[in-house]
Amino acid sequence: MKKNWLWPVMAAGLFISACSAETAQEETEDPTDTATESAEETETASAVDSAAMELEVPFDGVMDHVHGMGYIEENGGLYFASHHGLKVHRDGKWTEIEDQYHDFMGFNATATGFVSSGHPDMQSGMQNPLGIKRSDDGGETFEDLGFEGETDFHEMAVGYNTNNLFVFNPQANSEMETGFHRSDDAGESWQQTAAEGLEGKVTYLAMHPDDSMMIAAASNQGIFLSEDGGESFTRITEGELGTAAFFSEDALYYGTYSEQAKLVKRDLSGEEQEISLPEMTEDGVVYVAQHPENPEQLAIYTVKGHAWQTQDAGENWTQILNAGQVQ
Repeated sequence: MKKNWLWPVMAAGLFISACSAETAQEETEDPTDTATESAEETETASAVDSAAMELEVPFDGVMDHVHGMGYIEENGGLYFASHHGLKVHRDGKWTEIEDQYHDFMGFNATATGFVSSGHPDMQSGMQNPLGIKRSDDGGETFEDLGFEGETDFHEMAVGYNTNNLFVFNPQANSEMETGFHRSDDAGESWQQTAAEGLEGKVTYLAMHPDDSMMIAAASNQGIFLSEDGGESFTRITEGELGTAAFFSEDALYYGTYSEQAKLVKRDLSGEEQEISLPEMTEDGVVYVAQHPENPEQLAIYTVKGHAWQTQDAGENWTQILNAGQVQ
């Protein structure tokens, strides 16, 4: 098996190629009597939670071009940002956000909602590209954080609890030069960072949920870690492709690929533990998420469009997506 087979696949289809801004019409919607709204299953949901979940309709189809995944604490859903809007897995059921079929890029779940870039649904009236948008009501409305009509941010990290940001800007715009920039005030202002020591083509960025100085990057040269807000990075892997990065409160989870896929939990002191993965053939982990209320509940999404969840930190996995088809 060629060691670096994974990188051309990622570069060609999953991360680097620009998604078009064509109208996002869903392909195979067929709501059935057996599908029930997940809102009624959460009796203690707040008014905001309930309103967000009321936007959801049953989904039983295929999603493609996923560009982010994460749990939103407010309503417990595992959100997938796809080429045709947001799909949600919650309590074993699949839904999607109705009438918000944006092509999301650089998606990050937060405690109260999500932050994303990308391209708008042609029916939305938004400028293309989206710039940076925040939603705290499940995608019904968006707060504009800037750059609408200017920039599509593919590589973007957001603090889960702070809403601070770290981005790669691919081309100079009205506020940024090309390169890496951070915002320590949730998008109000920006400053460029040197990103010294960060090598290769970066495909994913992650920020610690509370400490915005801690940033990780996955690139074709490995996994890199910064503890000074992105001014400098240190490589923490050797001889492997970096494929994924995710911060929980007490650890960095990262994915790599050499002869096979690997997922590692690295605590903040630097001690590492490899997590068992489901059986994969020429596939790699590109997104990782941890449930905010259960540290042992993890989810992964792979290059080939598969997704699994575990309730016991990797001892057992349940497949919830098979080549993009919901399970």
